[in-house]
Amino acid sequence: MKNTALSHIHEALGAKMVPFAGYNMPVQYEGVNVEHETVRSGVGVFDVSHMGEFLVSGSKALELIQKVCSNDASKLVDGKAQYSCFPNETGGIVDDLIVYRFSAEKFMMVVNASNIEKDWAWVNKHNTMGADLRNLSDDYSLLAIQGPKAVEAMQSLTSVDLSSIPFYSFVVADFAGIEHVIISATGYTGSGGFEIYCKNSEAEQVWNKVMEAGTSFGIKPIGLAARDTLRLEMGYCLYGNDINDETSPLEAGLGWITKFTKDFINSEDLKKQKDEGVSRKLVAFELDERGIPRHDYEIVDESGNKIGIVTSGTMAPSLNKGIGLGYVPVSFSEVGSRIYIQIRKNQIPASVVKLPFYKS
Repeated sequence: MKNTALSHIHEALGAKMVPFAGYNMPVQYEGVNVEHETVRSGVGVFDVSHMGEFLVSGSKALELIQKVCSNDASKLVDGKAQYSCFPNETGGIVDDLIVYRFSAEKFMMVVNASNIEKDWAWVNKHNTMGADLRNLSDDYSLLAIQGPKAVEAMQSLTSVDLSSIPFYSFVVADFAGIEHVIISATGYTGSGGFEIYCKNSEAEQVWNKVMEAGTSFGIKPIGLAARDTLRLEMGYCLYGNDINDETSPLEAGLGWITKFTKDFINSEDLKKQKDEGVSRKLVAFELDERGIPRHDYEIVDESGNKIGIVTSGTMAPSLNKGIGLGYVPVSFSEVGSRIYIQIRKNQIPASVVKLPFYKS
């Protein structure tokens, strides 16, 4: 089990630690609901150093990214980031990721922790053009400072005007007394904030300064459990649950990151799928009665016939109701459609809704 550069701090703070993607990670400190509310209304900080970072550089960098990614990275300018996915050769998804552009010949891919080795092998396999690739995953730490008070709480730590960094943009600047830190206006919570990339040797200093600067704003450390409820309230896909090697980006509602203005791995088949239509779709639903939908619960029709499964589900702390995502036949995918979630012996009625569940 690997530790992040901050694992000892989480343990000292009394976090409940669990194995996640090969790392010893804090799942919660005070409790999921309290931590969730801290991010929704104030500011919280997550250690997400288990995520993977690949540096792609040289004259062939963009060519490789365009080949392995579904989104059109040629639209990126310096200081911009883009959500994308790696399509596989059989219609599914190898992983979802964020692509950062530093310059015309320098990009970074940020991939999911559980897929680092798989993704690294995949990108190298398709690097037939000879782009320069470096796996920085073991050398860098990543803190997500999230919530509506994040800008105000962190402004004293940098000379950059944090409020001037647009969503999905980033700067390389001073932060917490360290030069050349990546400050990215990205996150997985839907409540605003930043992600800070620094070297492992700098992580403890950054963490301590972040906690100090945020004290008067009520900053708290937040675990992975609240990260999951926060992302689910926004309807953000989680790899391994809502998307995987067998789900197509079009089924998953990720057509907006699948650009057929260029060729990429399996683009011909996915274009055909777009033209002909898919047979199932990932939908968002809210329970109409009390209950908590869980991963892998069956979705059934009014006659009790299985029509799908819940891929992600929880009791939404901000909404106080059961919410979830799951794949159903297209005929059940319209907003307002009635479906049922099999919770033990009961079939609980649910309504297909438009995302996000949580509207700030």
